[in-house]
Amino acid sequence: MGLFDFVKNAGAKIFGRKTDDEKRGEKEAAIKNFVSEFKLDIKDFSVTFEGDDEEIAVLSGEANSQEAKEKLILSVGNIEGIAQVDDRMTVVEPEPKPESQFHTVVRGDSLSKIAKKFYGNAMKYPEIFDANKPMLKDPNLIYPGQVLRIPPLDE
Repeated sequence: MGLFDFVKNAGAKIFGRKTDDEKRGEKEAAIKNFVSEFKLDIKDFSVTFEGDDEEIAVLSGEANSQEAKEKLILSVGNIEGIAQVDDRMTVVEPEPKPESQFHTVVRGDSLSKIAKKFYGNAMKYPEIFDANKPMLKDPNLIYPGQVLRIPPLDE
């Protein structure tokens, strides 16, 4: 998929305050632990960091589906301190439908407003909510800077 931009100072706060040497290994472990909660089907998942402040997360591994890959990118990108995600993942069985679009939440957004923008129908917001589970636990709890997955609608 490529390189994705995120808001570095928004998202889940999973990193502690340690020296640079201590942080690298702990950041990798913290991310692996964090995304393991989402039970995504990813084989040989690894994360490394690039950039002056290690704000670019480089993801590699093999996802069982395009959906799992997209959710992994979002779950890592929506962590505080991550400014970009460099996707170097592969997918076992690529899906014939188009990849999802990503949307960065702005002040005043709601899932229904986003659904209206992308689908032309505000009542399609459950599609967006379901596409972002388990990262989203409540359709009313989104925040500015958060990046959401907007899948194409099934015909």
